Amino acid sequence: MAFTATRVRRFRRPGVAAGHENYKWWALSCTSLGMLLATINSGTLIIALPDLERSLGTTLLQLVWVILAYMIASTVLVLTAGRLSDLFGRKKAYVGGFVVFSLASLGAGFAASGAELIAWRIVQGIGGAFLFANSAALVTDAFPRQELGLAMGTNTMVAAVGLVLGPVLGGVLVAISWHWVFWFNVPLGLAGAAWGALVLHELAKTDVRRGLDLPGTAVFVIGLTGLVYGISRGGIEGWNDPLVIGGLIAAAVLLPAFVWIEHRGVAPMLDLTIFRSRMFAAASGAAFINGLSRFALLFVFVFYFQGAQGDDPITAGLKLTPMAVGMLISSPLAGIWADRHGSRALAALGMMVSALALALMTTLEPQSPYWQSTLWLFLVGIGSGMFNSPNTAAMMGTVPAHRRGIAAGARTMLQNTGAVISIAFVLAIITAAVPKDVLFKIFSGLASGLSDAKLAPFIANMHTALWVLAATSLAGAAVSLLRPRHAPQAALHPVAVPAKGG
Repeated sequence: MAFTATRVRRFRRPGVAAGHENYKWWALSCTSLGMLLATINSGTLIIALPDLERSLGTTLLQLVWVILAYMIASTVLVLTAGRLSDLFGRKKAYVGGFVVFSLASLGAGFAASGAELIAWRIVQGIGGAFLFANSAALVTDAFPRQELGLAMGTNTMVAAVGLVLGPVLGGVLVAISWHWVFWFNVPLGLAGAAWGALVLHELAKTDVRRGLDLPGTAVFVIGLTGLVYGISRGGIEGWNDPLVIGGLIAAAVLLPAFVWIEHRGVAPMLDLTIFRSRMFAAASGAAFINGLSRFALLFVFVFYFQGAQGDDPITAGLKLTPMAVGMLISSPLAGIWADRHGSRALAALGMMVSALALALMTTLEPQSPYWQSTLWLFLVGIGSGMFNSPNTAAMMGTVPAHRRGIAAGARTMLQNTGAVISIAFVLAIITAAVPKDVLFKIFSGLASGLSDAKLAPFIANMHTALWVLAATSLAGAAVSLLRPRHAPQAALHPVAVPAKGG
């Protein structure tokens, strides 16, 4: 009877107690599943964009906003999500994020128009905000500081796996039907919710300061949306378009007003005091520039492969995998190195490697051999892995436990804001002075019949965009070097040595 009772207790639920030495790995398994979901979703959707345009009859601007709507929603709400998790518990917020993301993915697969799909993507972004805001905080709660780089490197490595699988899986799913690009997320998201509910524990004390910053959230939503809408529409419709001018004016007024509101607020959405740490401030600036210099790259290459080179979705997905493979190799190694030697030099070097690869990409033409794009994408992945995990570990290791939710939210907000602006800005560069009939064929994957002469304006604009991204990455390297020199994480917890003598 005692044996039976022991068996019941042992197999009642997976996981270990919060104080167990192996709890950190259970927590990491859950956050890695969230990271896998986010990156697979991103990769599958990007590769499906040309098919979505053909199936739903979207405009070019709507097609871009299928991506941007999710990113803006998750970006502007990630700080609110982080604040709510600090107030009410990270486990609840993380599990809830999985559930909302899954339900929104189900709805997105039933969308009958571009506008309806964008609406469901906004709901997806709400769920994504709770996942993004809590992933790094849960890992930081569970791991000792001297192992934080390894943990963040593991999460980044899992993200790289998702980036490898996403485009290839997207090509396969699109071959069945574009609906499955979204429906595939449903079982994965529900599995994540169940796993988190079973294995996670609340380790951090809730923040005693109550309240939400609704005015700050509203001002940031409108300001960032105006900026991104103005930039993305300006390249297509012209910079003298009234909606473009209105969006940019709204951004110019409201984004500075957001900083003023946060500075004076009692319970601000973005706690500006966390930026008093030179380490956190420099690493945050580098994270913003990293998003600005990198995220648009997959967006550009989907249309380069499917448009300019005429590849089918599966082939294009396979051609995108070298960047993720590079991240997969470098991320865990970079995390281990940062734990022992610090993040300053490694993060800057990662940015410089990526800048070199981005500059080399400007040699690509419609008929360029595959090995060239493979090598340059692989180098960008190596640089990204060298930067991401050390930079994240450095940021999260500087804040007290009860503020990690808001700190993780700030990190994600800044990086995603850079990513959103990156897509809008690169789109504006790429679409400038390219005939709309040529753009339509490129963005719908029907450009295989176009001559090199007709593709020349698009390729020239792509090269310009890549030079801008390379220069931005170099700026990120400089910002990374502004952080203070610091000892390896293990040195922060010295072992006491008994004194000699009596």
